[in-house]
Amino acid sequence: MRSFKDSGVGEKVLKAITDLGFENPTPIQEQAIPVLLSGEKDFVGLAQTGTGKTAAYGIPLIELVDFDNKTVQALILAPTRELCVQITRDLVSYSKYFSNANIVAVYGGASIDTQIRQIKKGSQIVVATPGRLIDLIGRRAVKLEGISYVVLDEADEMLNMGFQEDIDEILSHTPKEKKVWLFSATMPSEVRRIAGNYMTNPFELTVGKKNEGAENIEHYYYVVHERDRYPSLKRILDGAPNIFGIVFCRTKNETQDVAEKLMRDGYNADALHGDLSQQQRDKVMGRYRNRTLQMLVATDVAARGIDVNDVTHVINYNLPDEAENYTHRSGRTARAGKSGTAISFVNVRELHKIKQIEKKINRKFHLGKLPSAVEVVEMQLMVLIKKIHNVEVNEKAIAKYLPAVMDEFKDMSKEDIITRMVSIEFNRFLEYYRTAPDLNVDIAHQGRTSERGEGYRSSGPQMFINLGSADGFDKGSMLGYICDTAGVEGKDIGKIDVKGVYSFIEIPEDKMAKVIAAFGDEDYKGRKVRVDVSTERSGKKSFNGGGSNGGSGGRKGWGENNRSGGGSNRGRSEGYDKPREREHKKSYKKSSW
Repeated sequence: MRSFKDSGVGEKVLKAITDLGFENPTPIQEQAIPVLLSGEKDFVGLAQTGTGKTAAYGIPLIELVDFDNKTVQALILAPTRELCVQITRDLVSYSKYFSNANIVAVYGGASIDTQIRQIKKGSQIVVATPGRLIDLIGRRAVKLEGISYVVLDEADEMLNMGFQEDIDEILSHTPKEKKVWLFSATMPSEVRRIAGNYMTNPFELTVGKKNEGAENIEHYYYVVHERDRYPSLKRILDGAPNIFGIVFCRTKNETQDVAEKLMRDGYNADALHGDLSQQQRDKVMGRYRNRTLQMLVATDVAARGIDVNDVTHVINYNLPDEAENYTHRSGRTARAGKSGTAISFVNVRELHKIKQIEKKINRKFHLGKLPSAVEVVEMQLMVLIKKIHNVEVNEKAIAKYLPAVMDEFKDMSKEDIITRMVSIEFNRFLEYYRTAPDLNVDIAHQGRTSERGEGYRSSGPQMFINLGSADGFDKGSMLGYICDTAGVEGKDIGKIDVKGVYSFIEIPEDKMAKVIAAFGDEDYKGRKVRVDVSTERSGKKSFNGGGSNGGSGGRKGWGENNRSGGGSNRGRSEGYDKPREREHKKSYKKSSW
């Protein structure tokens, strides 16, 4: 393998990356750095997440930029705040021996006045999210006329998020003779088009196969009932006590809900999503990087840019809306050549999605089996024993207490003491899992039945409820909400049709009265919940009276012609700037499944 010095990297940068512990370049760094150091070619680099793309373009940029010149010479565009901050942190490290280097991150959620002052000090490299950069251009706070290099990092995700128009506008303020470097984990047709629009005969480098997942990740899927997603997550965490991972959810509400449940149940977890302030996000990420936080529960967008070493597991609480996002999710583990595990929870009707992902990433998934209650208890016991065996004893601090301790234990044998010490923690798990069920779905015996239970048949009567996707519900969370509130089992619930601000749920006639009654005094986040019985299977016309609030129909405008609510939760609030959201609503992509 060639060294960084063999690639043409100068002494100052070599010294800086040696300080960081870099020894040999990764495959994409080894092949990209010599090409980019020439500064003469447009470039397309395709490689899996976690293979070192930031250093692949960051090191050449540091070499090519004139730090004695106070004008902006290089621009890096990234889709999220976290990635923007991470890239800036890395570039500052690479340039630590250049005394005049000024690399500025600009992104929403932080003081724009502070960012303007940093740029006016003479920034040579600006790392930006598109929305905030356009705000700065509008204020004439940043000048891009002297740009020589533009880097589009995570290009596939920027386009997925609807940044096409922003990129066009930003690049219209840059010189035509600039060089454009595009880096991406996948190569959908949209990325191919962006290369055609902004580049001239680019040098294309692919490390591994296009869109392929990393080889050192083991992929598992667990087939569970919809109502058992959260218990299954707990079973995984309890069965792997030393786990350090990320749980991916589809929506902000689901992310917060899962994180709150984990914290309430005693797990060291927290949420990361777009509704958090930048200060809150930084605090959560600081705890996670320092490993004082064991599990991070995040949305796809908020987690983009998380570059944390030694993540052991990525857990898909739900599969992503688009198959391409699976590559980005799983790439949070097995970084820098290390191994990792990606786990996905699916119900029977989602099994076809596993096949699609296998085809896209060219990797085989293994059907996993959630550990039994006995296996979890055994694992926890052995971890506790090892913890006791390896604990560091502060002899000096504990010495004065030992006589009293020894006196308390004088009538007990060594075996008795060990048994009681272990039981303190062991009994908690033993009690919890004493009657714990098997959460695995036996797909071999499911046949064509519903994932909610063998032999299930669609019910018939439908219940109307004034909650929908605008309230953060999908089919799975709505099922759990109905079951928890009404005290019914998932197998009793039929088809669930979640709309924007309302939903329809099939419930057997013999259960309907119980469910309706259960919602009599129900509030959801301060709003009165109303349920009615629909007389139409489509749920679009009339309703029976006598619902939980004596309703005689929906709100004005609900029904066939309703256009409200719904939509993806992949909007701009997730990790980047909100001001220009209006321009991208038409660009949101539907699920690719």
